[in-house]
Amino acid sequence: MDELVKNLMEELNCDTAFTIPIFGGIPVAESVFVTWLIMAVVILLCAIFVRNLKVTTPGKGQLLLETAVSGIYSFFEDILGEKGKRFIPYLMSVGIYIGIANLIGILGFKPPTKDINVTASLAILSIILIELSGVLAKGGCGWLKSFAEPMVVILPINILEIFIRPLSLCMRLFGNVLGSFVIMELLKMVVPAILPAVFSCYFDIFDGLIQAYVFVFLTALFIKEAID
Repeated sequence: MDELVKNLMEELNCDTAFTIPIFGGIPVAESVFVTWLIMAVVILLCAIFVRNLKVTTPGKGQLLLETAVSGIYSFFEDILGEKGKRFIPYLMSVGIYIGIANLIGILGFKPPTKDINVTASLAILSIILIELSGVLAKGGCGWLKSFAEPMVVILPINILEIFIRPLSLCMRLFGNVLGSFVIMELLKMVVPAILPAVFSCYFDIFDGLIQAYVFVFLTALFIKEAID
């Protein structure tokens, strides 16, 4: 058990990847470095995939890419409706980032989503977008009035919900990623042979993608609620 606690504290520790030698040294956390790495890879893949796109006689690769993008776009459009289409690029970007961030542990990197600062930042950005969507859809006065709906007595609850939502999004993503690590460590202690490898595939791949889906799905639902 002491070994489990030690490993858990190491996972929670925000290690410094390197230090930028200016202004006395600016430490760059490992989660930030891995995030930059993910951004660079995604930008590179985008540049590769959009090369030589054709309007007529597209290749198999282009058809596959268009099918994937159209499918994801249609999924969010069904949730958000016509008014929320402008927010789909953000949701797709966040979903791709969280998905890759959760899977990158397979390559030996520490997933950025194990850093509560990363999940909190994502949650805060999402809640800002949610409230902004309400302001754009209803106007400033209409957005303020919505806090007193359906009755004035629940005004404090609706205001409190602004702070509850990002906390929920943050802790759900962080807790599930960290929880999978704890389960894996316990399995290694009990059955160190084959079973941990099987569960590692589940937590590193399937569960990581599920958490990305849940985060953007809930954000889309909250945006839809704010718009309506």
